[in-house]
Amino acid sequence: MKKVTAVLLSVASSALILAGCGAKGSGSNEIKFGTNAEFPPFEFISAEGVIDEYDGIDMALAKDIGEQTGKEIKIENMEFDSLLIALSNGQIDAVISGMTITEERAKSVDFSIPYYEATQVMIVPKDSDITKAADMEDKKICVIQGYTGELCVQELGFEYEAFKKGTEAILELNNGKCDVVVLDSATAQKYVKDNPELKIVSDSEAFEAEQYGIAVKKGNQELLDEINKAIETRLKDGTISEWSAKYTE
Repeated sequence: MKKVTAVLLSVASSALILAGCGAKGSGSNEIKFGTNAEFPPFEFISAEGVIDEYDGIDMALAKDIGEQTGKEIKIENMEFDSLLIALSNGQIDAVISGMTITEERAKSVDFSIPYYEATQVMIVPKDSDITKAADMEDKKICVIQGYTGELCVQELGFEYEAFKKGTEAILELNNGKCDVVVLDSATAQKYVKDNPELKIVSDSEAFEAEQYGIAVKKGNQELLDEINKAIETRLKDGTISEWSAKYTE
């Protein structure tokens, strides 16, 4: 799905050099978080965001981390499958984007302690005959590129079409061009709330629970410790649960 030309390689190389100079180290007074603001209720663009135009559970957490550490928080919005690349080349200091902690990702980044538990679900029209994951066989399946839903569908061995944005996949479903969208549960609830002609189908046997964490560059222990301390504080006092309730109501 990725097209690479000599020109793009040249431009990308220059961009990486500049990006590497732009990100701050853990000792600075700034934390630049990378996110993909297409994942409500965790991150989305709003007229009244908690950090500039960005709002959601993750953005509230990012802002709070800044307040607890006394650091300025900056948000860099990009495509989801570019986040870990940006982290590795120093363009950003951390990733906060409803990112599931997986063994594969943990090979290249360090994850914070988990701050949210979710699972994958299926969004279908209300008259759909899909009642479990196995029913998706021979159906037109849509996922969001790089999200855990894509990995789950791959593991099930089904063919699918990947979109850059959740809104694009939901539009495809609403227009009758696909039969099902596989997506994280909290985000699915948000889309179904906004689209009453759709419903959620769960299958706990096919989709295991997953945990979200904040990713930092391998070895950045100072920043990881600061983030973990802030998360632990908000888990203990129930603030993260309050944010979850607020943004999913």
